[in-house]
Parts: sequence; structure tokens; C-alpha cells
Amino acid sequence: MKVNPKDISTIVILNKNKQGTKTIQIRTRHIARLKYYAMTLVAVLALLVGAIVLLQKNITQQDLEKQQLLTQIVSLKGQIPVALQQVSEKNSAQSYVQAIEGKLKNINDYLRKRGLKGFSTKSVGGDGNAEGAKLSDKEVYMAYNDYLTHLVNSVGFTPMGYPRISAMTSSFGFRSDPFNTAHAEFHPGIDFTGHRGDIAKVTANGRVVSAGWNGGYGNCVRVAHANGYETLYGHLSRITVSVGQKLSVGDKVGEVGSTGRSTGTHLHYEVRQNGKPVNPVKFLTLNN
Repeated sequence: MKVNPKDISTIVILNKNKQGTKTIQIRTRHIARLKYYAMTLVAVLALLVGAIVLLQKNITQQDLEKQQLLTQIVSLKGQIPVALQQVSEKNSAQSYVQAIEGKLKNINDYLRKRGLKGFSTKSVGGDGNAEGAKLSDKEVYMAYNDYLTHLVNSVGFTPMGYPRISAMTSSFGFRSDPFNTAHAEFHPGIDFTGHRGDIAKVTANGRVVSAGWNGGYGNCVRVAHANGYETLYGHLSRITVSVGQKLSVGDKVGEVGSTGRSTGTHLHYEVRQNGKPVNPVKFLTLNN
């Protein structure tokens, strides 16, 4: 295609040292449109600057949101020990409940070994009054735990219940002398019916302090318990424990017989406190 010389413009470029020149030929119409090219370039530059500013703004916003998230994370980390403490307290409360249930089971075992009916362990809690409502679960469970620890020890080491389950044939106190009905005598214990060889059981945790022949008691066992209590098992046909032996509730001490001053086969049972005989009937059930 042939270009008209009128459509061509020549641009002369001079060097600074004015040595030599260069010429560039471009179409004249491009020179007329130069301002439009310049405006287009400026517009592109403006768009680039705007995009950069917008991107910087977004970066700043993201940094701010990141900082807020970090602050929330730090706050949550600070709350974790509190939450763990609450979980720990809940677990502690549950462990107290388990400890209480264990102690109640021990008490019921003690009672059943003595021939006594146990009590329900379904309802464990306070009396529902205003002061009790102020206590935390942990404080309530601790109070019950302390109380039940004392109760376990009291039930475990206090003579309670029957050395054997049978009818009583003679009560505590004054009675006619079975060998001389014209006279009265003080009977320091109670008698239970039985057959030779029937088992006689200790009624509380303790230690054997005497095991052997004891005058009118015949073959006799004495067991020392807590709080100054002692129990005595007389007229045995056979003794199955020895002095110094430690016994638990329900352990066998001997077998029923009719040794010593006895008119027939039976078990003589005494409860003594600080060396003095007390009525064993008071210790047969929880209701006396």
C-alpha cells in the first residue's frame, strides 16, 4: 500500500552534543491523537493507583481483623483454666458422691452382718433449707463425706446387732437363779437359743483380749472395741480365735455350747462400756 507523503511527519531527534541527529517518521494522524494517548495512559495509571490503594485498604482491614481474632484467642485461652477448674470441681463432686455411696455400702454391710436391715442410699442431699441452698455442691458433699466417715467408724467399732439370729431366752437385769429359784441374781447380759456347734459372731470390729475358760462363763471370748466398749461371748463349746487377734464385724469367735455355769445349750452375750455391763438390747437395733 502506497502512503501519501502528506500523511507522513518527520521528527528530528538531536543529541546533547549536537553531533549527529536521528529522524523518526510517523503518520501525521498519530501526532494529532497524541493527547488522547496521553489521556489513556493517565487513565490507566489512575486505575492502577486506585487498585493499589484499594488493595492496601483491604490488607489493612485484614490485619485489623487478624488482630481482633488474636485478641479473642488470648481471651479464650484465659478462660480455659476457669473452664477446666469447673470441670475439675464437677469431677470432684462426682468423686465425693462415689465416696459417699461407698461409705453407705460399708454401713449397710455392717448392719446386715449383725442381722439388721440396711437403709436406703437413693436420696443423698441436704434438707433443702435456705442456708443449705447457699452451699456449693462441693461443700455439701464434703460435709456429708465427713459425717459418713464418722458414721462408718461409729457403726464399725460400736457393738451393734445380733451375735447370732435366734430368740432370746433370758434378758438383762435381775432374774431368778436358774440353779436356785428361791434366790435372785443379776444377769449382766442376754441369752440366745441355739444348738451345739452353731456359729457365734463378733458384733463389731475389735481385738480379742481374752479367749479361754472363765469360771461360770465356761469357754469365753472377750473382744475390745472402740470408745471403751467390750463384748463377751460365753458358754461356748469351742473357741475359734486367739488373744490379740483382730476381728471384723461378722467374724466367727466360737461355737454355741453349754460350758460353765449353764443349764442348757445357749449363747450368753454381754456388752460392757468402760468395764461395766450395759443392756445389750439397746445395741440390737438402730431404733433403741
